[in-house]
Amino acid sequence: MALSQRLELRQGQSLVMTPQLQQAIKLLQLSNLELAEYVEAELEKNPLLERDERDPAGSGDGQPAEEETPLAEKLEASLTRDDFSTADDLDAERTDIYSENEEPPCRPGDASLSDWTTLRSVSAPESEDNAFDRSLTDAVHLKDHLSAQLAMAPLSPEQRLIAAAIIDSIDEAGYLRAPLTDLSVQLGATEAAVAKVLAIVQGFEPTGVGARDLGECLALQLRDQGRLDPVMQVFLSHLDLVARRDTAALCAVCGVDAEDIGDMIVEIRALTPKPGLAFSSEPVQPVVPDVFVREGADGAWHVELNSETLPRLLVNSRYYAKVTGAAREKDAKNYLLDCLNNANWLVKSLDQRARTILKVASEIVRQQDGFLTYGIRHLRPLNLRAIADAIGMHESTVSRVTSNKYIATPRGIFELKYFFTAAISAVGGREAHSAEAVRDRIREMIEKEEPRDVLSDDRIVSLLTADGVDIARRTVAKYREAMRIPSSVERRKMKLADAAIAR
Repeated sequence: MALSQRLELRQGQSLVMTPQLQQAIKLLQLSNLELAEYVEAELEKNPLLERDERDPAGSGDGQPAEEETPLAEKLEASLTRDDFSTADDLDAERTDIYSENEEPPCRPGDASLSDWTTLRSVSAPESEDNAFDRSLTDAVHLKDHLSAQLAMAPLSPEQRLIAAAIIDSIDEAGYLRAPLTDLSVQLGATEAAVAKVLAIVQGFEPTGVGARDLGECLALQLRDQGRLDPVMQVFLSHLDLVARRDTAALCAVCGVDAEDIGDMIVEIRALTPKPGLAFSSEPVQPVVPDVFVREGADGAWHVELNSETLPRLLVNSRYYAKVTGAAREKDAKNYLLDCLNNANWLVKSLDQRARTILKVASEIVRQQDGFLTYGIRHLRPLNLRAIADAIGMHESTVSRVTSNKYIATPRGIFELKYFFTAAISAVGGREAHSAEAVRDRIREMIEKEEPRDVLSDDRIVSLLTADGVDIARRTVAKYREAMRIPSSVERRKMKLADAAIAR
């Protein structure tokens, strides 16, 4: 076969992701906390960006401005027509070649008794807000609490080192997760020496700390109360039978009657299975809604953005003009131009992000107004395509907007993705049911069942079919297991055992 060279001209379309467009897409899927961190980083590295410290109430209604600029129009058009489902795989930090028409990217200790400044006036009551703040500030961590007790324990230097390693291996629930063999190898000590020090650490407060499993944790607490007799030890070694409510098997292995088994169950229920949780761990970040939904006087639902989660930035054009006029080198002028273009694009991207979130949330509220008015039973089946078609955007854009975003409604705070549920067919060709609404029906049926009349999966299917829901038994079983609800046999045992204990 002869080899030859030839010149061909082909016409095609491809998606070109500029760094600015990648930035806009990235901002869409960030939560409000992640967005705040991102904006802080941009403020640090871009001298032309500054916060808008003006009162948002005095600058209009708090919504983004209505006028459209070429940058905003370009961004809106890109988000509307393009599929960015694979945009996460692109490297946002890469450098592209720009055309002439494109802009360049751009443990608190105790106070001393002699420190009178720590005293507070009795006549100045502490407000609830201050009390909450102090509870966050003064919280003592479990490891700090154990280390303080270790400092007062009469141990040799070698034992103190082993105890410190044991405390470091205790998780936030108070359990020792590292095997003694691993600790002995790590410390170069015998396993017997590590076990001896562990017994000392297990005597620290809170009682039950340093246990290696639930049975040992409960045994430590019962020993502290003087209730760890041989029968209780056998009982704790068969907690699997307790979980299954198998009273007959427990009576056989413990050698006592059902009444004594009931008393022991009541006794261990009064114990703390995770003693370490009484102490603080990592701070829990509260959920801050991105959107508010309120019912107006006319009965319509009004959707508005949470202005507290929207970063307000300004581009300091005056400072740019002043510095540019004083710049003499070409590199300095190019740097300032890059900063200006990046700042302008970031402000427009944040504005477009707010508009897109409001647009998507408004359409979700319009589609799910039955849920807001009547509750979960009126939640409609909904998918991303329905929202995307209604607002004229791509599904990938809607998916990013609804990720890690929360909406505050009169029925609680929900993630936007909560309103997207699968459809379950209805009997007789009627309107389909939402999978979440069906799950709620199953949960309510099981909560209301009697100990002598526990509903099987087949019985639940029959009841749902009578209500017009066309559902299979395996689907009911799948939903029940997803809600961590035991089978009908296990529920019957649990309810009868609880009823026996209550008597």
